[in-house]
Amino acid sequence: MNKAIVLLSGGLDSVVSLSVIKEKCTEIIALTFNYGQKSYLAEKKAAEQVSQYYKIENKVIDLDWLSVISTSSLTTKDTIPYISKDNLDNISIAQNTAKSVWVPNRNGLFVNIAACFAEAYNYDTIIIGANKEEGTTFKDNTIEFVNAINTSFENSVNSKIELVAPLINMTKEEIVNIAIQKNVPLELIHSCYISEEKHCGFCESCQRLKRALEQNRRTDIIEKIFEREN
Repeated sequence: MNKAIVLLSGGLDSVVSLSVIKEKCTEIIALTFNYGQKSYLAEKKAAEQVSQYYKIENKVIDLDWLSVISTSSLTTKDTIPYISKDNLDNISIAQNTAKSVWVPNRNGLFVNIAACFAEAYNYDTIIIGANKEEGTTFKDNTIEFVNAINTSFENSVNSKIELVAPLINMTKEEIVNIAIQKNVPLELIHSCYISEEKHCGFCESCQRLKRALEQNRRTDIIEKIFEREN
């Protein structure tokens, strides 16, 4: 690993992935995507602040057309589903939530756009925050996805480019633990599906983050980044 492009949403997984590979690379740029998601403004702010913290360049890629063809609750007026902490490990319920927020081929599109930049500017690695916990309901968060993309790169680019998912075998609890060890600025992240100043605390992404913080006894971070419960 020498020069890397990080897919940086500003959420827990992408930020911790950045922290894991930061010292292994001579140069890093971050790509943040605007595909009409409800959380875009908060994601953009988080990605900018995290990039400044780690002293790397951050580029925003606009993909307005993706929201036009998407029926995801992330990009339409449909209500984003809430899920209780007790149901996070209920595969049936989590699959229904995942179906609601699914954006057509989103990660496949993102990594291939990153490959365009990598080939054009001679970068050899693309970093994605795919992880074990979300891989149970999102197939683009699995090692099979990573391997398939790397196989496709063999025939779609003229240089050696590898997609790497440093958190692929980790749960959210383990990811937060790594973040604590590496002094990741967790107060800067935005993992929520909406774009308020603080995390809503009720969407699946929020619930997984909150549970992981609780498991690591970091209630101080919860108090900083989550709305107070009534």
